[in-house]
Amino acid sequence: MDSRQLRYFIAVYEQRNLSRAADQASVAQSALSHHISNLEAEFATPLFERKPRGMQPTAAGERLYEHARIILRAMAAAEREIKEGSSVIAGDISIGMANSGVKAIGVPLMRAVLSKYPNLKLSLTESLSGATLMHLMASEVDLALVYNPQSEKDLVAEPVLEERMFCVGTAELLGKSKKPISFEEVTRLPLIMLRHGLSSRALLDDPVLLKRLETTSAILHLNSISGTTGALLAGLGCAVATKLFVQEQLKAGSLVAREVIEPTLTRTLYLCRLRNRPMTYAMEEMRRLMLSLIAEQVGRGAWEAKLLI
Repeated sequence: MDSRQLRYFIAVYEQRNLSRAADQASVAQSALSHHISNLEAEFATPLFERKPRGMQPTAAGERLYEHARIILRAMAAAEREIKEGSSVIAGDISIGMANSGVKAIGVPLMRAVLSKYPNLKLSLTESLSGATLMHLMASEVDLALVYNPQSEKDLVAEPVLEERMFCVGTAELLGKSKKPISFEEVTRLPLIMLRHGLSSRALLDDPVLLKRLETTSAILHLNSISGTTGALLAGLGCAVATKLFVQEQLKAGSLVAREVIEPTLTRTLYLCRLRNRPMTYAMEEMRRLMLSLIAEQVGRGAWEAKLLI
C-alpha cells in the first residue's frame, strides 16, 4: 500500500464510479481498477461491492476511507513542514564557545541572529574549552566550539580549523624579537598553564609535548582567562597561546608573541553536538552560520588559522 493507491481508493469511494474516479485521478480506468484490486488482495477483503450502477463501499471500505484521509493529511502536513519549515527559523538555540570563538565570531554571530532571525532566541555561553565541552555533555548547550575534545561515543565532533601556537609574555621575559622560539627554549621559561584535565588538553594537539610542558615548566595552573592575562601582564610568566587570545595586549605592545617551532605546536577547533540529540532547523542554520563566519574571519586574516572545512 502506498499513497498513490490511497488517493485512487479515495477517488473511487467519493465518486462511487470507476469512470468518474479515473477522470478525477487523471488515470486510465483499467489502471484504477487494477490498483483497487491490489488493495483488496493485500487486505484479503473486498473494499467495494461492484454493482450495475457503481461501486458501493463495504464496511472495510468505510473504515479504510477514514484511515486513508488521516494518512494522506498527515503526509501532506509532513511534506509542508519539511519544505517550508526551514524558511522560518524560530525557537531557542544555545551555543557554547571557548574564549577564542567568542572573540572571533561572537559579535558577528549575534548581529546576524538579530538581523536575520528575529524569531530565534540565542543564548551564548563563553567558557574555557574544557568547561564548554562539559556544558554540551550535560545538554546545557546545543552546539559547542571546543578545542581537542575527548573522543566520546555520544559526541559528534567536526574539525573546523587548526591554529599555530605562540609563546607569549612580556618583552622582559621573551625579549623584543618576534623571531620564532624553539620548543626547548620554551621549556626553560616559567610557564602559566591551564589546569590539568579537560582544560589543559585544549592547549595542544600533541599530548606528549603538553605533558612535558606541564611537568618541566609550569609555575602556575590557572583556569581563568582574566587571571592568566593579568599574570602575563605582570610578568609572572609566559604562556603557550594563540595571538587571538592576547590580541588586545599585542596591539598595545604590552605583550609579545613568538611562534613555537622545532616542533611547531598546533591545536584544533571542533564544532560539536550530541549524537542522540536530533538536529533542529535552528541548529542546522546556526551550524551553517558559524562555519561561514569562521571561514570569513580566517579568510580576511582576523583569525590566524588553517581551515579544515
